[in-house]
Amino acid sequence: MYALPFPAIDPVALAIGPVAIRWYALAYIAGIVLGWRYAILQCRRMPHLVSPKQMDDFIFWLTLGIILGGRFGYVVFYNPAHYLSHPLEALALWHGGMSFHGGLLGVLLAMLLFARREGMPFFVLSDVVALCVPFGLFFGRMANFVNGELWGRVTDVPWAFVFPNGGPLPRHPSQLYEGFLEGLVLFTTLWLLLRQGAREKPGVMSGAFLLVYGLSRFAVEFVREPDAQLGYLTFGLTMGQYLCIPMLAYGAYLIARAVRK
Repeated sequence: MYALPFPAIDPVALAIGPVAIRWYALAYIAGIVLGWRYAILQCRRMPHLVSPKQMDDFIFWLTLGIILGGRFGYVVFYNPAHYLSHPLEALALWHGGMSFHGGLLGVLLAMLLFARREGMPFFVLSDVVALCVPFGLFFGRMANFVNGELWGRVTDVPWAFVFPNGGPLPRHPSQLYEGFLEGLVLFTTLWLLLRQGAREKPGVMSGAFLLVYGLSRFAVEFVREPDAQLGYLTFGLTMGQYLCIPMLAYGAYLIARAVRK
């Protein structure tokens, strides 16, 4: 079976003595910083919705929501039995294990609390945050590829890779598929909606984010190897696909609601 050679990129970007800085950590930092600056740019254009100062204040809440929610989601959705037996390992973030859907829940909670504190409508804030997320998704998926993790299923497509820890057979580079769809396609979709004045209808941007991400992730899961401890669930779907179903339904509802108003 034909396969492309996997690029030998060290997951550690920089090591100074016992301190190792990994590409995965840099991806999180790059995603948050670039998303934050892009959000500030949009807030300056429409400060009557969310001011740049409010977005500056919110970035700390956002970061906490991503990290704590992402870890919580991985523990609860993907490996609860292991962490019930080893609860202290749930705190070992440096060992990896983050869930997008858990991070989404963490960010939702952060937005609810911050919007309430600032006295602003929730969807006015969430629409701005939706614009930021594709940056983090893109860099996160690229870091997954560099780490040789979350690979796809075995295939004979000519662009397949043999991943270092994925066995001897070529596999779909599902991380690259997700980076393209969840990063570039999602960003472009939201940018086009922004150009059409969607931020003046709170909820449209948030709903579009949920729809495009949900469809992208649901589709890629058909070629992504499911987590070994879970495998395939009812109807042959994966945990990631089941977690996308409520996103799709709620995203469609938000868009319909905003347009109707």
